[in-house]
Amino acid sequence: MVGVIDTEGDCAEWTFPAVPGAVRSARHAVHEALRGWGLDAAVGDMTVLLVSELVTNSMQYTSGPIGVRLLRPHLNGDAPAARPGLLVEVSDPLPDPPTERMAGPDDEGGRGLQLVARSARRWGTRRGKTGKTVWFELALPG
Repeated sequence: MVGVIDTEGDCAEWTFPAVPGAVRSARHAVHEALRGWGLDAAVGDMTVLLVSELVTNSMQYTSGPIGVRLLRPHLNGDAPAARPGLLVEVSDPLPDPPTERMAGPDDEGGRGLQLVARSARRWGTRRGKTGKTVWFELALPG
């Protein structure tokens, strides 16, 4: 069962159990929230892809729950270089930070963090009280 924490205003937040179908549910929830905010389709597609990778990573190493949070920036006419981006966080109860590794051409996995690192404006991890959060920021057009 998906736990909807908040989808109002400039924040959308959910929890997902680490069960089959969670990645699909996370993709759908994120897509709908970004569509509701009227964000650019390309940003939405990239966000959904990266969330999918991070939720998949969490599911491989923990039994859940997995949290996903989107924070929409306040755009108030700032210069483009100073504009905040869309902040996305994926959290799980495992305290160990993920490790970026080099996947070989025949490996079926190991590319998720590489994809995040290459696609996001910036990204990182932080420890929480009960686990860790992997976050990334995507630039918004405009």
